[in-house]
Amino acid sequence: MATIKDIADLAKVSITTVSRVLNYDETLNVSPETRKRVFEAAEELAYKIIPKKKTKAKKRIGLYYSFSLEEELVDTYYLSIRVSIEKKLKRNGIEIYRIGKNDTKKNLKTIDGIICLGTFNKEDINFIKDFDKVCVFVDSNPDSSLFDCVIIDFTSATTSALKYLIGLGHENIGFIGGIDTDMFGNRFKDLRQDVFENYLRERNLFKEEFVRIGGYNPKDGYNISKDMLNNDHRPTALFVANDTIAVGCYKAAYELGVNIPDELSIVGFNDVASSQYMVPPLTTIKLYTEVMGETAVDLLFERISSRREVCKKVIIHTKLIERESAAPPK
Repeated sequence: MATIKDIADLAKVSITTVSRVLNYDETLNVSPETRKRVFEAAEELAYKIIPKKKTKAKKRIGLYYSFSLEEELVDTYYLSIRVSIEKKLKRNGIEIYRIGKNDTKKNLKTIDGIICLGTFNKEDINFIKDFDKVCVFVDSNPDSSLFDCVIIDFTSATTSALKYLIGLGHENIGFIGGIDTDMFGNRFKDLRQDVFENYLRERNLFKEEFVRIGGYNPKDGYNISKDMLNNDHRPTALFVANDTIAVGCYKAAYELGVNIPDELSIVGFNDVASSQYMVPPLTTIKLYTEVMGETAVDLLFERISSRREVCKKVIIHTKLIERESAAPPK
């Protein structure tokens, strides 16, 4: 397992900077580029490289992302998938082209295929369709009749977190999530919220006041959880939509003197590289982002070479990583 020093050496920054970046220290004054290097280094060192033969044919692949650099640094989920996609393409000697809103069919004539990462609305899909290229979507499934896609099984992932907390004895379980908003302003409801509410309703455990929606960032995690924990009627456990939200929850609990996990259990989502360095280490749902990225590239190469007409949808399953942030209620 990589250490903070390994990450610091690769990112060419100090150990203190790595620690503060991974813990989303708002008082740290460093550039977005420095933060990006730290997160990418953490992901790269956690990424297991499997040597593969390079393809003989030189290809040029377009990458189309629905998120900005700033959004990528707040929630490193997409950063880790992007890193895995780009690493696989580079290992195979593929030229990468970043597609933007101003690109046209004419200037993308030499593109062999496209990988789209993120969530997209109808306008975005039509924009991609106009290029008339083989395309794979990652983390969204806009049209199964036209595009290959690689997605996460959010239903089983959310269910496994809830089963775990209920198995520990928790009956007052809260959820902190958000509304997905891409860099173009499109808004999408979090699927985990629906699964959370339906699963607990079926078991007569759902409490509407324990469901809060904000942004996918430490600040909202801090503000929302602090408000929840300040009430006499409060949850004994929280399931949060990503690990960066959990960072804010940790800070709020610390300031209020609420012990994790004795007084509040927290289960995160994503298992980003920094989760193992939190105190206590965060129990979370591991998303195999490196598998998602590699699978997307494999699907694209396979469809280009075989000229397959039938679309494929690959569902990547998840795993609950038990660490030290969850325990039976007292």
